[in-house]
Amino acid sequence: MTMTKTAAPGAPSPVQPQQAPPVSPAMQLREIAFGAARAAAVRAVARLGVADALGEEPATAERLAAAVGARPEPLRRLLRALTCYGVFAENGDGCFAHTGASRLLREDSPDSLRHIALWCTEPWTWEVWPRLDEAVTTGGEVFTALHGKGFFEYLHDDAPESAEVFDKAMTRSSTQSARDIAEYLDLTGVASVADIGGGQGHVLAALLDKHPELTGTLLDLPKVVAGADPRLREGGALAARARLVPGDCRTRIPVAADLYIIKNILEWDDDSTRRTLGNVMAAARPGARVLVIENLVDDSPSMRFTTAMDLLLLLNVGGHKHTRDSLVARLTEAGLTVGAIRAVNPYLHAFEAKVPG
Repeated sequence: MTMTKTAAPGAPSPVQPQQAPPVSPAMQLREIAFGAARAAAVRAVARLGVADALGEEPATAERLAAAVGARPEPLRRLLRALTCYGVFAENGDGCFAHTGASRLLREDSPDSLRHIALWCTEPWTWEVWPRLDEAVTTGGEVFTALHGKGFFEYLHDDAPESAEVFDKAMTRSSTQSARDIAEYLDLTGVASVADIGGGQGHVLAALLDKHPELTGTLLDLPKVVAGADPRLREGGALAARARLVPGDCRTRIPVAADLYIIKNILEWDDDSTRRTLGNVMAAARPGARVLVIENLVDDSPSMRFTTAMDLLLLLNVGGHKHTRDSLVARLTEAGLTVGAIRAVNPYLHAFEAKVPG
């Protein structure tokens, strides 16, 4: 964990806010209603690269503005707004310093959330959020009506810059969660693992790297598999123990394995979820393990984040995040026997299941 540098003797210390009085319901609602300003401010500093320009020493708005090509006074106002939420801190002499949150907007941070912040505030998000009442009324997505095509088709056909942000965000997120999953999993008795809809295969690569005796298969759409983690591709360090299979898990899963991992893909429409789980059951041997890893909208310290993602899924693809009970219901309906349910990290829960017999 990166620690903030201790101020030198005699240097101005960060302004310490006074103990805030309890927030009244009226003030709380006003702040929520203006929440778009907070998201836009995070997006602005991420796009400008302010966190990267700010080093270990506090800097003035003038110096930062020169570094990122902005005007000093508007930048000062932007940073002042973010300090209210602990993103950057303002010192007594008017300089700005890093906080734990602002460091996560740096490109070089090992736990960087810069691309996640950009992805959650892409231009299309501002178009769909005002239609949330429509989605709640109809129960379906609103994206197709806006753009004349489905979300992922639009992303790759009409918004290549947004698609690039998405790819970088998912890569960063998967890399970070892969470490936690590799630490979490007990692979006793497992010789082969299948990462279903596993994107670039970061989870699979982490497992193969940690367990030299393990073999694995990555199944995802052809374009996705073509961009798999270099370690899994031909000539890569793990390629001899990895198989890359292009395909759609909603159509067929032609993979036999001791353990199937399904991470963050059962959030589409219910028909897609049922077909995916049914295809796992058709492919798996009796006694095979199935590990489903998802963000939950209950029983989680990340509920503010996951419930927001749940609403965004409703808007753009008509999907949803699961509760503990709804996911257990889907797994049981598919014929799986559900066992332990445990937290992998503050954002992810693992549902451990088996194919009967």
